[in-house]
Amino acid sequence: MTSLLSRGRSRIVSLLPSRADLAEMRRAPRRDLLAGLTVAIVALPLALGFGVSSGLGAEAGLATAVVAGALAALFGGSELQVSGPTGAMTVVLVPIVARYGPGGVLTVGLMAGVMLVALAVLRAGKYMRYVPAPVVEGFTLGIACVIALQQVPNALGVAKPDGDRVLVVAWRAVEAFVRHPNWPAAACALAVAAVMLAGARWRPAVPFSIVAVIAATVVVQLAGVDGVRPIGDLPSGLPAPSLGFLHPGALGSLLAPAVAVAALAALESLLSASVADGMTVGRRHDPDRELFGQGLANVAAPLFGGVPATGAIARTAVNVRTGAGSRLASLTHAAVLAVIVFAAAPLVSRIPLAALAGVLLATAVRMVEVGSLRAMARATRSDAATLALTALATLALDLVQAVVIGLVVAGALALRAVARQARLDQVPLDRGDHSDEEHALLAEHIVAYRIDGPLFFAAAHRFLLELSEVADVRVVILRMSRVSTMDATGALVFKDAVEKLNRRGIVVLASGIRDGQRQVLDSVGALDVLRRRGREYADTPEAIRAAHRLLETAGVLDPAGVLDPAEPTGPAPAERPVLPALPASPPAQ
Repeated sequence: MTSLLSRGRSRIVSLLPSRADLAEMRRAPRRDLLAGLTVAIVALPLALGFGVSSGLGAEAGLATAVVAGALAALFGGSELQVSGPTGAMTVVLVPIVARYGPGGVLTVGLMAGVMLVALAVLRAGKYMRYVPAPVVEGFTLGIACVIALQQVPNALGVAKPDGDRVLVVAWRAVEAFVRHPNWPAAACALAVAAVMLAGARWRPAVPFSIVAVIAATVVVQLAGVDGVRPIGDLPSGLPAPSLGFLHPGALGSLLAPAVAVAALAALESLLSASVADGMTVGRRHDPDRELFGQGLANVAAPLFGGVPATGAIARTAVNVRTGAGSRLASLTHAAVLAVIVFAAAPLVSRIPLAALAGVLLATAVRMVEVGSLRAMARATRSDAATLALTALATLALDLVQAVVIGLVVAGALALRAVARQARLDQVPLDRGDHSDEEHALLAEHIVAYRIDGPLFFAAAHRFLLELSEVADVRVVILRMSRVSTMDATGALVFKDAVEKLNRRGIVVLASGIRDGQRQVLDSVGALDVLRRRGREYADTPEAIRAAHRLLETAGVLDPAGVLDPAEPTGPAPAERPVLPALPASPPAQ
């Protein structure tokens, strides 16, 4: 018990910040401060926009960016990760808000944070590496489409229609716009999106999102444009931490949404950290510590009215490109946003919703990497199918279901590809010490097959079908040395094939069975069936010599190797006499 507690304590300590983190922040503070300021400028409109899109308001987005951004930066496993509200999380939160209300979202965020901490303690971060690239690309494409569709009502300046499916909501918003067009709002959204997309090509280092939002706000305010609604009043500061939203009786009904939020937070955060690693040289994040940091961030954010947070790929990329070298940049980003919350809330409240919609529309477009999609589509049919199905599932269902579907499809297609590698090939008999005449006569009565690749549930039945069609022979030798893996299904199918051949009077000998395979075969009784009238051998030449002795004993060959005239050539399987069993001897090791 004491050792268990000691291991648990050491595990928790390994997830906490270390002196090395502090030393890294002291290395180039000026560069990190500048990078953090730049990221804050980029993150401000995104935090506001995602807060509005989630249904909890712009203040919730800001609270998340400040509280979660600071805690994830301090405790997370990536030195360059920037966390906050994201479009992917917003997609999951919208139906939760519609069904359970704002309090339900805060409770879900708190529960998800606890789950993430538990995953970190259980060292579950390493499993992220098993998510295939087509699933990630399809997931990202689907998220981009959903984010764009979510912005349609605000971009067109219409009230958000009822509904929890983005396709339905977007379609109803378009219908409302056709009935009562709001051209100023549409023009504002399109102008902001166009400035961001064109500016990113012209000067990638300039944060055109904040430039476009400020310009749109100034134009709308000075010109007194009608029909373009602002964000509205924002509190000057963060609310006091509170658990007033928590209702223990509702925890059971919120468990499934919390699992979905935790799964998405883990997936997106670890994916974003991996992207940051790929943009640098020699940087590697700690996946378990990243889950721990995201867990603490999501436990704290709801206390201040914030929505669930994840690592943000776009903001993390900006952080890396602007020269960040430590956690100080991400902490600076959160501190700058906190200053804005406390000092500039009245100014922020005048930003048009249509301008924020334009920011998110441009963000959705920039999320789609056409080159990566084209490469995946051209790689293999399986990759293209996985990508397309994951994207469609993301658009039509929820994100966690989409990832599960993508993983299932990718796994099924991978199993299919592996199963196709399993082969049953007839191979010539080794001549050994036999004469030409004797070798030819042996070849008429003995056939050898080599099994290549995996013999498991996805490929075993094809093996049974091929082997069961063997005819006009007395002995079948199965060369097993190239079987890469075998499961219980493969062993059962092997046993079935041996029994079917035995019932037809054909003796089955096996050679080269590996120790691990022998254990599986023995567990289902396949070795007992094999030894009843045959035997296993260490190598194929030994099996051929045993087959020769068996045919001599049965009177098929005389001692000189001449075919016994009493035995007709090639009798029908049902007419063949049953060959005697070989003498018992210990199995090959």
